[in-house]
Amino acid sequence: MLKIGLLALTLAAAALVYTVTPFAIAQDNGGNGQQSQMAAPMEHGHGHWDPQERTDMLTKRLNLNSDQQAKVLDIYKSDQSQMESMRSDSSLSRDQRHAKMMDIHKASDEQIRGLLDPDQQKKWDEMQSRRHERMEQHDNGQAPPAQPQPQ
Repeated sequence: MLKIGLLALTLAAAALVYTVTPFAIAQDNGGNGQQSQMAAPMEHGHGHWDPQERTDMLTKRLNLNSDQQAKVLDIYKSDQSQMESMRSDSSLSRDQRHAKMMDIHKASDEQIRGLLDPDQQKKWDEMQSRRHERMEQHDNGQAPPAQPQPQ
């Protein structure tokens, strides 16, 4: 019974990673404490983020050039395609599905980071760190800390 509970919690956390990543990017405004007014639309009502919207958010946050934008868009499209394939693969167990989902996200994140210049990588790493902090707080049942509002 404990294993089932832990598995459910792990799968919920994995699903949160997939849906929180673009949201975290949208909410991150360079660390200045302001929340972005931009809200990315979800695709098909399944909580999946549109690759173009995700690319647009990263472009604003990291000042991507046109070559980087095209490559990031391709990465997000591939990520989306792989996730759809994984979801429709009924031969996978929950553990296998979770592991594969995490591998897809890790590979995408590494590919995107590899496209960035050192300054962009620093911002990317900060964004990822904040995302992981929020996920840990959520997993521990804590509300995220309130962001200070500019005076």
